[in-house]
Amino acid sequence: MTMAAKMKGFKKRAQVLGLVAAWGLVSAQAQADRLADIKAAGVVKVATFDANPPFGSIDAKTHEIVGYDVDFAKALATSLGVKLELVATNPANRIPLLQSGKADLIVADITITPERAQVIDFSTPYFVTGQQFLVPAKSPDKLDDYSRARIGAVKGTTGEQALHQRFPQSRVLSYDDIPLALTALRNGNVQAITQDSTILAGLLAQAPDKADFKILPDLLSKEEIGVGVKKGETALLKAVNDELVNLEKNGQAAKIYDVWFGPGTPAPQPRAFKIEAK
Repeated sequence: MTMAAKMKGFKKRAQVLGLVAAWGLVSAQAQADRLADIKAAGVVKVATFDANPPFGSIDAKTHEIVGYDVDFAKALATSLGVKLELVATNPANRIPLLQSGKADLIVADITITPERAQVIDFSTPYFVTGQQFLVPAKSPDKLDDYSRARIGAVKGTTGEQALHQRFPQSRVLSYDDIPLALTALRNGNVQAITQDSTILAGLLAQAPDKADFKILPDLLSKEEIGVGVKKGETALLKAVNDELVNLEKNGQAAKIYDVWFGPGTPAPQPRAFKIEAK
């Protein structure tokens, strides 16, 4: 092959590579401007639960999806100046809906984990939950006061694991379910019981002797819930983060919390977090 032919072949390959690079650039730009697409379409599609109260469930009277997540989705749509379209989902479907473009955002009680963060991007947390302690009303208020206590947990839960890690000196008694653990607390067999805060709040709400107990505000372990955004959508992610922080500053976030977790709700629990800029 002559030098000229070699050069020609090289040029051809370079052109092809250049085209491939250009395509890559175009697709990256197309992907990375979901915010512009949303504004152009005049609608934001948000994946949310329809069977997970109080985050998202169908209202028996209106047949609309309502909940904590839905109120945040509405606020985000308003801040973007577009209409809201809710896309009902279950836990397994959340990320696929986002990846396939059927949803622009996930606002569906999705916990931020390192594994998920490799696949999608997350906003700053807009809800924080985790394991809490339920104790007799006259017991100490600080978690560390129970570092050597007898503590009831439910078998096979993250609470059971978290106890062993946080309080290795404590004596963990495992029960098959949370009502059995509550019975042990009533009988004085344990000095505290631990479970997910939402479950504890619901358990206490239904207990006839609820005045005899309290939930400690400190979390044994923390689960942060964020808005899911497709990887690389920096403009959209920034818009979401800015609005979440704004909702905290103007008091709207606390109001939304009170509607679903405040004193008048079936499972009230104190708001032990603030939405903060990342």
